[in-house]
Amino acid sequence: MTSFLPDLLAPETALSVAGLTAYIQLLLEQDDHLRQIWVTGEVSSATRYRSGLFFTLQDPDEKAAISCVVWNSQIDRLATLPAQGEQLIILGRIHLHPQRGQYQLIVWQVLPAGEGLRALRYRQLRHRLEAEGLFDPLRKRPLPSHPNTVAVVTSPQAAAWGDIQRTLRRRYPGLQVLFSPALVQGDQAPGSIVKAIQRILRDGRADVLILSRGGGAVEDMACFNDERVVRAIAECPIPVIAGIGHQRDESLADLAADVCAHTPTAAAEQAVPNLADLYTEHRERMLALHEAMQYRLEVTRDRFQRLQTRLIQLKLDQRLQHEVQLLQWQRQQLLQRSGSQLQQASQHCQLLQQKLASLDPEAVLKRGYAVVRQENGTIARVASEIAPGDQLTVQLGQGQLNVTVVDVCNGS
Repeated sequence: MTSFLPDLLAPETALSVAGLTAYIQLLLEQDDHLRQIWVTGEVSSATRYRSGLFFTLQDPDEKAAISCVVWNSQIDRLATLPAQGEQLIILGRIHLHPQRGQYQLIVWQVLPAGEGLRALRYRQLRHRLEAEGLFDPLRKRPLPSHPNTVAVVTSPQAAAWGDIQRTLRRRYPGLQVLFSPALVQGDQAPGSIVKAIQRILRDGRADVLILSRGGGAVEDMACFNDERVVRAIAECPIPVIAGIGHQRDESLADLAADVCAHTPTAAAEQAVPNLADLYTEHRERMLALHEAMQYRLEVTRDRFQRLQTRLIQLKLDQRLQHEVQLLQWQRQQLLQRSGSQLQQASQHCQLLQQKLASLDPEAVLKRGYAVVRQENGTIARVASEIAPGDQLTVQLGQGQLNVTVVDVCNGS
């Protein structure tokens, strides 16, 4: 049998296994997309070694798999540890192992996928907003006891809107209700809810605001865990009642609201009092007031009777007559003392007048004496102080004389 083989020659450019591996390694590890990449899948196996945690991540249909490793230095930084059967989202980089010719994912972070990821994001956002004080009980305001206007934010197609209207009409007829429609499900719901709250605030009439929707799946309630909605509730200047769904875990909107109710109907009941209860309370207060007035009247009547009896026993007319006599006697004493003091004062005044008259300089002058004054107006008392030629003024009892000194005689 003759065999025909092609005439093949080995090219001089043929690569070694190491060269080919190095080339592939360069392609993988230097690719910008593969140097930091997110990968999602299910953990099929996981084993812990001294150097780190090794596990395999595969598609749910088992059509593809990739080896992964988390080095010990990175394990404590993971949000969750990989475990068999869990759906995860992995952040890492592609690395080629030259000795085995296999590539693997060097893992930096592990996040739960699906419901687990949603729960993780919920916890992270809750802790952050809680640290800011948005859920602090001290921030919560009391609801108005008798609101004039209640605002409602919900979907016009939702059953919650009908439940709220019926409850408000039944409990508090005549109340003004402002409806601000909003989407309460889907990706556009958070922005729609925020705008609906802003419309209410611009209107300015509402005393309290109800944010509500009926029950639903967990993913349908995601908009009430949105940070924009939570901040809009926390920053709202009027009290907010959250009536979101039925009995379930609290949403972040529930925590930020001033009052949390588990159903739309319960939220409406929290917003307004029951008019029938108000009538009952009013009747009870009227009855209590009537009883208090009756009791007070009986106490006052009994006290009046006791005082009347006491007055009769004290013989008030005799005491009044005695008091009148005492006042008359005191009046006489006062008049006598006043007259005596007036007489003494008059005598003293006369004595002072006589003494003043005796000391009056004019009286002395009238008896023949005179007052001699020098040119400067001073009284001349000593002859030695006067020289011939000095001009003097002599004041008499009536009139005065201007004289010139011709001689001075100094007496011994």
